[in-house]
Amino acid sequence: MKNQKMYEPDDKMIYLIRDNYDLLQSLGSFGISLGFGDKTVREVCDDQNVDTYTFLAVVNFTINGYKGFDDVDRLSIPTLMQYLKASHSYYLDYELPFIRRELTAALDESDNLARLILRLYDEYAHSIRNHMQYEEKNVFPYVESLLKGEANDTYDVETYSKHHSQTDVKLRELKSIIIKYLPSDSHHNNRLTATLYDIYNCEAWLEQHAQVEEEIFIPVIRRLEQKSKQNDVSVKISNMITQNSESNEVLSDREKDVIVSVAQGMTNKEIADHLCISTNTVITHRRNIARKLQIHSPAGLTIYAIVNNLVDISSVKL
Repeated sequence: MKNQKMYEPDDKMIYLIRDNYDLLQSLGSFGISLGFGDKTVREVCDDQNVDTYTFLAVVNFTINGYKGFDDVDRLSIPTLMQYLKASHSYYLDYELPFIRRELTAALDESDNLARLILRLYDEYAHSIRNHMQYEEKNVFPYVESLLKGEANDTYDVETYSKHHSQTDVKLRELKSIIIKYLPSDSHHNNRLTATLYDIYNCEAWLEQHAQVEEEIFIPVIRRLEQKSKQNDVSVKISNMITQNSESNEVLSDREKDVIVSVAQGMTNKEIADHLCISTNTVITHRRNIARKLQIHSPAGLTIYAIVNNLVDISSVKL
């Protein structure tokens, strides 16, 4: 349940942490160090060169979804950039490697199924790293150029919002596979449970981070574009966080054949030749399989095939 209290500049910073301990990570992303005693939010922000209005806009939004900051022009873009860049650094340099180490410790790497779990996590980590590096390489330099008054006709906020796609599909898939399929003995169970808890926290953090970008950062970029180009830029920001309900549809025999072929490492063309169907039909089958199972990656389908006895693990390319 969200904390409905709205925090203000004259509240003591310690109260924010006392009420919402998960803000500790946000403090670090803003560049705020601990040891601030009984100072107010305003005093702490002033001491550490953080814009108070922007800090509270992000804090109140992440705590209780409050989006009613009254003046987008008051939001400090440098403060938001610092927050987002530091969040990326925390996630890429600490969170992802930390969970990878936890998974390695919780799983028996001599077990082929466990190795496939790790492969699926690595695919997820790779997609997140690519997404965040795209922002580091393209979005942040673009915003910095706008701040300098340099117009850029080759990039805009619409391009960013289209690229700002959902990146946590593989993470949900990983959780589901661990819960449903992964065997664990008593020795590894506690480690695996603790790791799964961290994965859930990781997913919540990623969603929160994406919402800050969509609900605060992107509108600020749009406003900056309007001022820089001196015209009214009309932009639609698509809601990229989609919730697909679970389906109870049964796989057809042909769809099972496609899954087996994927597990054996075949490409779409090889599957088409093997099953005497067209490549477009293979693609349609794979789209239907993903919709029914909510599993999108070859590693995930391979695990599904193994645990549902569609293939013998000895026949799988690892």
